[in-house]
Amino acid sequence: MSAAGSPTPCLAVVLHDVAAATQAACERMLAAIREVADIPVTLLAVPRYHCDPSTPSFVDWLDDRYVRGDEVALHGYTHQDDGVPANFVDRLRRRHYTRGEGEFADLSAAEALRRIRAGVHWFARQGFVLRGFVAPAWLMSPGTWQALQLADLSYTCTLRRIVLLPQRRDLVSQSLVYSTSSAWRRRASLAWNATVAATLRHNPLLRLELHPHDADHLAIKRSWQGLLEQHLARRDACTLADVADRWSLRGGPAGALHDDEHEGRGQPADGRAHRHVARVVQPEHHA
Repeated sequence: MSAAGSPTPCLAVVLHDVAAATQAACERMLAAIREVADIPVTLLAVPRYHCDPSTPSFVDWLDDRYVRGDEVALHGYTHQDDGVPANFVDRLRRRHYTRGEGEFADLSAAEALRRIRAGVHWFARQGFVLRGFVAPAWLMSPGTWQALQLADLSYTCTLRRIVLLPQRRDLVSQSLVYSTSSAWRRRASLAWNATVAATLRHNPLLRLELHPHDADHLAIKRSWQGLLEQHLARRDACTLADVADRWSLRGGPAGALHDDEHEGRGQPADGRAHRHVARVVQPEHHA
């Protein structure tokens, strides 16, 4: 508990794009996290990354992480956008902005529910308790939001919020996320994340959202390791499921979301935040 009697604020470390194809890079990331602290991590797993099936060795590795206390959450089913963009702007958003990996950006409710349920069944076969779903690049169509109302899950996330399901109450928390595809994006990421972390220093939740290659660039690695060490001094390390439980039990500091944030003409949730940082810090989600 904090001095004021309120719960100690949380720090959630989330590793995206966890799959057989990225396992080696994910292992480097987890080793780099352990250089700072041995804490539970939320692993966003993709059952059929780019349509390739998961390997037995990957499932065994993931099971070992799960048994050790990490959360495993669903991160799409293929992590691949196989739809047809509606126009030029939509093409930029879905082909350039996410390199064609925004799987749930434009799905109908029926198709989104089909893929989510396929992911749920995959988790059940592996013996993992599934609590949350995070769409690739946080891009969710109106149909995806409708499908989530029918899925037995505790939470989902957007770039700026963690959303409790099915009631759709939310906790605002801008993600700290790096882009590593070019030198200028890496420099911009360093400045942006330092600013965001300072802005959120009093927020109940800080989300450090990492990707498999965020340990491959020394400046990026030093940046997020520094933020991790700094904020663990005053925050509890929590998984996203822990956060959902904590705020669900408390009733949470957040209120109901406006429907137009989730279901506005096929735009992603938190569209203003996406536009603000898309050119700079949004990762391209490549393997």
